Amino acid sequence: MPRSVNHVASRAKRKKILKLTRGYYGSRKNVWTVAKNTWEKGLTYAYRDRKAKKREFRALWIQRINAAARLEGMSYSKLMGALHKAGIEINRKVLADLAMNNNEAFKAIVEQAKKA
Repeated sequence: MPRSVNHVASRAKRKKILKLTRGYYGSRKNVWTVAKNTWEKGLTYAYRDRKAKKREFRALWIQRINAAARLEGMSYSKLMGALHKAGIEINRKVLADLAMNNNEAFKAIVEQAKKA
């Protein structure tokens, strides 16, 4: 009995990967093995960078808060310690946004932290 091979399914699988790699440079878009390896490596980078994105944004928020706090005569660490001591629960994302876009509100928060 002859061997049965499902060419339809294997070709569809390859076409799916080649469609996903459309727009890549050179043989990365049309050579099956290179395209598959590139696509798999891209998934690895995507997973890694979803985690790194969170670290990078937190670092950016801290830099912005530090810059705004120094204009008010405090360092970042002193400000965060004073906020904690004053019982002001505000996250870094919101605090950085206030520092960038609403300077008066940020100054009010710093004054509240200095009082405590």
